[in-house]
Amino acid sequence: MGVIHPWNQILFRQIAGERQRLPHALLLHGPAGVGKRDLALALVQWLLCESPETGGACGRCDACNWFSQGNHPDFRLVEPQEADGEEGDKPARKGGRLISVEAVRTMTEFLTLSAHRGGWRAAVIHPAEHMNVAAANALLKTLEEPPPQVLLLLVSHKPGRLLPTVLSRCRQVAVNPPSRSVALDWLAQAGVAAPEALLAEAGGAPLSALAYADPERSGRRDAFLDALSEPARLDACVLAQAHKDDLADAWGWLARWLADLLATRLAGAPRYFQDRTKVAEQIGRQADLAGLLAFQAEITAAARWLRHPLNAQMLLESWLIRYIQVSKGRP
Repeated sequence: MGVIHPWNQILFRQIAGERQRLPHALLLHGPAGVGKRDLALALVQWLLCESPETGGACGRCDACNWFSQGNHPDFRLVEPQEADGEEGDKPARKGGRLISVEAVRTMTEFLTLSAHRGGWRAAVIHPAEHMNVAAANALLKTLEEPPPQVLLLLVSHKPGRLLPTVLSRCRQVAVNPPSRSVALDWLAQAGVAAPEALLAEAGGAPLSALAYADPERSGRRDAFLDALSEPARLDACVLAQAHKDDLADAWGWLARWLADLLATRLAGAPRYFQDRTKVAEQIGRQADLAGLLAFQAEITAAARWLRHPLNAQMLLESWLIRYIQVSKGRP
């Protein structure tokens, strides 16, 4: 069932106010953790609802009951599967996620059928940038020649990775992070301890901050950052071995740590790990600035490897070796 978070309610009403003029395709884009997927599902539930209300679906009709149970006959949700899996396989491992051409074709065929309830049919693709080229091309025909009363919602954290032909055929809607005060209030109501630090680490994205509050993840993060805080004693092999199964998290911590080192060096204050300001200042001062800038660019570009099968331990170890070199003032 879709959730309309407080900071997205105005945006929901703006879109819902155009029920009779809805485009056939909407692209909801913005940073991860701001509720884009939930907003998309809330819009679909409202569209399929038999008694829609001003603020969303009624939550009581047959259509809403079917939707909340995940079996509404006029809706499809397309999300990543294993790179080599068939439709219906278990969720993908981190690093091997994609949306296959078969999944997109199945969805587009569904959209050409008559609606079971005689109304709208809808589909959500999330995250849309995980479509491979063949899948994106399979979507184009539906985008170019949409059936009547069809709404296709693409949800994307990185719209720049989508084909220009896909982008040009969607109405683009930006979903932005809320103000800091709104986000902190929401996290406090959710029972999150120390929400300020978590929100900073999440770059202002409340749902990411809520996920970061998980104690097990917090323990792994602190251990990783403790090691980065002492580059002279850091054993790249041991640390890579310990975090080989959470490569995406390790990449994120390293990328944000590098951003903090540069921020303290150039601007005077870290953005993400504010409780480690003194250590970041010390390492940032001694690090080779040109090497640090180049390494940050390398790590940013390396995000693409997180979506493909690879030797996670070797990749992480190579990043850590590079970090040790740069932090010692060597380019």
